[in-house]
Amino acid sequence: MRLVPRSLFSRLVLVLMAGLLVAQLLSLAIHAHERGRILAQATGMQSAQRIADIVNVLEPLAPAERRRLATVLSAPPLLIRFEARPAAALDDAESRTRAAFFESVLRRYLGEGRPLSVIVTAAPPWPPAAGMHRPERRGMHGGWMGAVPGVPAGTHAGMSFVATVGLRDDTTLVFDTTPPQETLNWPYRVLGSLAILVLGVIALSLLAVRWITRPLDTLADAAEKLGTNIHRPALDERGPREVARAARAFNTMQAKLIGYLGERTRILAAMSHDLKTPITRLRLRAELLQDGELKSKFESDLAEMEAMVSRTLDFMRGVDSEEPIRPVDVDALVQSLQRDLEETGHAVTVEGCARAPYAGRPQALKRCLANLLDNAVKYGGAAHLTVEDGEERLQVRVSDRGPGIPAAALERVFAPFYRLEESRSRDTGGTGLGLSIARSIAESHGGTLILSNRAGGGLEALLDLPRR
Repeated sequence: MRLVPRSLFSRLVLVLMAGLLVAQLLSLAIHAHERGRILAQATGMQSAQRIADIVNVLEPLAPAERRRLATVLSAPPLLIRFEARPAAALDDAESRTRAAFFESVLRRYLGEGRPLSVIVTAAPPWPPAAGMHRPERRGMHGGWMGAVPGVPAGTHAGMSFVATVGLRDDTTLVFDTTPPQETLNWPYRVLGSLAILVLGVIALSLLAVRWITRPLDTLADAAEKLGTNIHRPALDERGPREVARAARAFNTMQAKLIGYLGERTRILAAMSHDLKTPITRLRLRAELLQDGELKSKFESDLAEMEAMVSRTLDFMRGVDSEEPIRPVDVDALVQSLQRDLEETGHAVTVEGCARAPYAGRPQALKRCLANLLDNAVKYGGAAHLTVEDGEERLQVRVSDRGPGIPAAALERVFAPFYRLEESRSRDTGGTGLGLSIARSIAESHGGTLILSNRAGGGLEALLDLPRR
């Protein structure tokens, strides 16, 4: 799926963030529900307690004193009237539940046997009358009794509990109480705290995931560099148990590869040394042959055997080279190869120059370029070498005007001992190791070697080397 990230770091972050988001949303939903319920209950109980206290204070007083004290006590969010006015009760299930709860709490404080009813209404904006510049509160007879502190003009107060309570002398008190708006609004402070929590967890998750995946990046880099330098330093085996185990296994693999390649080189070197003795004996015996044609064939076969042994050893040295890396004067190297070929009667032209020495293995690079130039002059009669140097890469192109290579074989020719020419003659088919050696040297430097056919005929070899 395209929506799934490719890297392990991104996938871990995605899983952590998704789990965190779901957990926080569920927690927020539960918290908001419980908070609203608890605050509504707490507010209802506080308002009911205040109404009960006011009723107990006003009931034994004379009517005139009762009205005077009620005027003093009537102030938002609790307004007191001595007559009921028509009011439209909210008829939804939540409002009915709130009204029933408020009435039950109020009966508990006032006692049974007293006339009592509670409805929930939509609280009007303050002031409800048009043209007034500040909110005021209603008096006992419906008039407004001054400004309501802290409530802006035209502000909607949400919902109101209207409680009608009968006194023992048949006087009716109407209490209109509005819960604080903050108990009904969305808990923005809770959202803010959750946002801070989420950001903190995200930051810690990113650090933790990066800390966990960094050894994997190190292991991947080491695996990539192993192909260019088998003798690279071993990985650090410290860290978590799993990481240390992976690093230890990688170091063990590297040590085994070094041992395997070294053993193979030693075996081939020993074989070369052992073959020199019978080859020398055969040369001596060939000198005793009287037949000139037969003698020439023997010498040609012996020369080819020596060339195969020598080229095989060169191939092994290209794969497993212990030659130290040092600055190489590319221009001087190219000019040296040009002079050597021109002395043997071959035409080689050079174009471009290197901007700075290249950090590499001098003998290996010389062998690589020599093999490419040899192929160019052998099959094209002449070679043209172009040097293109930049800040990050050094490119050397060796081209000729020979017959080229079929497109299907452009990669197969790099296989060891593969030859397009089926003959065993050194002057035509060769040993089939020249291009293999050249590519192995290029890859040991972290570069590439690519063949392509030129427009109009001929072959071009592109040696692309990174500047470290």
